[in-house]
Amino acid sequence: MQIVPIRDLRNTNVISERCKSSREPIFVTKNGYGDMVVMSIETYERTLAVADVYRKLMEAEHELSRGEGVDGKAAFNALRAKYE
Repeated sequence: MQIVPIRDLRNTNVISERCKSSREPIFVTKNGYGDMVVMSIETYERTLAVADVYRKLMEAEHELSRGEGVDGKAAFNALRAKYE
């Protein structure tokens, strides 16, 4: 985990390279407290994708708990029958 003071953001090229090379967010502090997070587009998109997977898993778990789920074997058999 990288933490930098806000004054280090003046050198944008260095921060940009650090974001890209570390592939992790950089936490920026202001007066010693967390203020913001800077990350590369690649890291941001990867983070969003992971959050989306977790959201979909949570939705699936809620569906199963309500009895709305479909048996996996039955679903695959239906797909095979449809596309074979």
